[in-house]
Amino acid sequence: MAAPALQQPSYLLANLKADWTIKPLHQRCNELSKIIDDFPAKELHAIFPWLVESVFGSLDGILSGWNLRYLQARMAEYNIAVDFLGPSGPMMKLVYKLQAEEYKYEFPVSYLPGPIKSSIQAGVLPDCPLFHNKIQFPMSGLLLLNPFEYYMFNFASSLIAPKNYPPGQHGSCSDSAYFVLVDTYLKYFLPTEGNVPPSPFSDTMGTVASPAPRSPSVPYVGYGGHSTSLLKRHITHQPSVNADPAAQEIWRSETLLQVFVEMWLHHYSLEMYQKLQSPQVKTNRLIPGRNGEPFTPSEEHVLVVRLLVKHLHAFSSSLKQESIFSSPSAHSHSSPLEELKRVVVQRFVQQKLYVFLQHCFGHWPLDASFRAVLETWLSYIQPWRYTGEKNNTQADGQNRTVPDKWASFVQENLLVYTKLFQGFLNRAMRTDLVNAKNALMVFRVAKVFVQPNLSEMIQKAEQLFLEPEHAILQRQNRVFLTPSHGGSFLSSRQPMGTDSVFKVKSHVYSLEGQDCQYNLMFGPDLRKNVLKLIQIIAQARQTAKRISDHSTEMAANNSFLSWFSVGSSDHNNTFNGGEMDDMGEGVKKTHEFLDKALDYLCQIFRLNAGQLSQLIINVASVDDEGASKQLPDCIPSENGLLLTDLGRLQIINGLRRFEIEYQGDPELQPIRSYENAFLVRLMFQISSFINARFGDHMEALCSRQDLLGSIGRHYLRSSLKVAEQWRKSPVTRQMRERPQRARLSLRVLASYRTLLILLLLYMLFALLSFSVLSSTGLILIVSFLYELLLNFLHGKTKDSVNKDS
Repeated sequence: MAAPALQQPSYLLANLKADWTIKPLHQRCNELSKIIDDFPAKELHAIFPWLVESVFGSLDGILSGWNLRYLQARMAEYNIAVDFLGPSGPMMKLVYKLQAEEYKYEFPVSYLPGPIKSSIQAGVLPDCPLFHNKIQFPMSGLLLLNPFEYYMFNFASSLIAPKNYPPGQHGSCSDSAYFVLVDTYLKYFLPTEGNVPPSPFSDTMGTVASPAPRSPSVPYVGYGGHSTSLLKRHITHQPSVNADPAAQEIWRSETLLQVFVEMWLHHYSLEMYQKLQSPQVKTNRLIPGRNGEPFTPSEEHVLVVRLLVKHLHAFSSSLKQESIFSSPSAHSHSSPLEELKRVVVQRFVQQKLYVFLQHCFGHWPLDASFRAVLETWLSYIQPWRYTGEKNNTQADGQNRTVPDKWASFVQENLLVYTKLFQGFLNRAMRTDLVNAKNALMVFRVAKVFVQPNLSEMIQKAEQLFLEPEHAILQRQNRVFLTPSHGGSFLSSRQPMGTDSVFKVKSHVYSLEGQDCQYNLMFGPDLRKNVLKLIQIIAQARQTAKRISDHSTEMAANNSFLSWFSVGSSDHNNTFNGGEMDDMGEGVKKTHEFLDKALDYLCQIFRLNAGQLSQLIINVASVDDEGASKQLPDCIPSENGLLLTDLGRLQIINGLRRFEIEYQGDPELQPIRSYENAFLVRLMFQISSFINARFGDHMEALCSRQDLLGSIGRHYLRSSLKVAEQWRKSPVTRQMRERPQRARLSLRVLASYRTLLILLLLYMLFALLSFSVLSSTGLILIVSFLYELLLNFLHGKTKDSVNKDS
């Protein structure tokens, strides 16, 4: 490569593009590191957008870049990519180098999350200082971003951009390079100890200035339009000579957090977006239909959001004790980083995370993948888990008591506890709780809410919300000031005497509107739903026990000794022993999870022990009466039975089920794993030939009423058993009325078990010096006598039953 002084920017970019596809990653990164060190910012400016797209992929998902989301620690390129993109790596060095020269880069508005995009296209500035002074006029559909913002926007967008990766590139999300980089960026720019390291160009090229505050001439009105960034005043009013390094560089922390929150959590319906706006913005009607289809987050997306939540709790909990107990007037003298710790959760995350989780609760499939959403929710409502304190963990391993200092957090996030709990309750009642993974989710939620002091804190917060407004609020005809309504959690305008009531009411009204109908978590309506869930849990426990017992019985019946028994000619039962064994293994843990969940729910809602015992006894008695063996609730119709809503609920919770059977011609059913495919086809051809040639004779034999007729009906009319079973299943009338003719079935000879038994018998007779012909005759005679004896005993049993009836 030519020397920097002789190279033109166009040649530099052209050479990089040419080398990008032919050189390995480690060589490309080494050359890029040298270029970033040697070339001035003016020449690096031309390659920066191309380099960002080459690393993170294109915003439309066509180019996959380095596949950071699927780059696992076991791969050779993993460490190279993480080192190159780390906070102190060459890529970030390039960002700082361009940031010192105040270059601008364009980011399309069309690739922003739906609500933000709709807002900007409708002429409403989003409630985030991140977007102030970034819109071009006249409207061009582009944001003008500085290098750090442009890098972080593309990094955050790569998580939600649709991408088609080569097959086989799948692995654990927590081991991917992208997940590790998110964790590294959070720890670097939002440190729990110390300050944010200054940029490497602060000393040599002057202080890297934070983005300029929003100009008042921008003709956009947003519900954050009257408030600038929380920390801007600390940065712009500091003298550059004696400036605190943390104050100079704190804008990077705020920018990174705002980008992550806006790109990852701004995914919900346009109706919800309009609901969250302030009254002055609601007069500007947003353009309907711009939002497209509802965005469905991926499991990986939710896990990264959980990582963000956990780190922000740890970051906020690292606030110095003297800052926690200082007066509001002293807040202005605290460091910007400490001030950010104080307000980071409520100011940046609380509202958007609530609507994001609410969207997931309403749109996520009813399967075990919901665990990612569940753990994200549980992580947010337990900030005390991330304080680093170990002294309040009990020695016996039980739940530790929630410290009283977290009561204000519960009050400021009441809906996240109560409304989402109600949403989970509705999901749990529609989920198959016999599945151990679903039972585990119910157990996890119950275990969190049963923590000592937590239910009391929630009840206290609900009482505060129900209290009438104090006189100071009644005298002022205004809406509750929240961050989304132009207020601030640092504002001194909040009345100190009504702080708790104000926090709870402002939280609920800002998220649900002034006319919201709040449903108490410990009220009678929710208590009824909890009792329904307890009944479903008790029924699921009975079903799990029945499946476990049945799988044990099937395992015993399918032991090695059962190979010596004569196989049944009924092939309709599709639940073989192996399948039941797998189901049995899955329900072994269900009992433990559901038992503990029942105990925890009783403690949370203080349920009467006698009432609970009677409920469980009723469920057990219904199960003992054989209700689980009945068909689900159905309505008869001309085409069979139609499943009702109650029947669907019974099937989902394993209370009742249809007998899954093959209802077609037994001779034409799919070839089973225990059958030889060639012999099945051969026996079918032989049977078809015999039935076509001697069908009338076999029908005449079966119509006789003597012993020969009984034997003929036993061997030649086995299909009548299938016709009898059809009456127990929701099949059509045409199938039930189809006439059944006598015919011979030789398919049993294609079973591996039958072949093994025949082989063992031939070997036994060979040891006794019988010929092949004699052995065959003896086998036929023994089989005939055995089947005749079974038929005789079956007839006797049937006659005795008829007499008793």
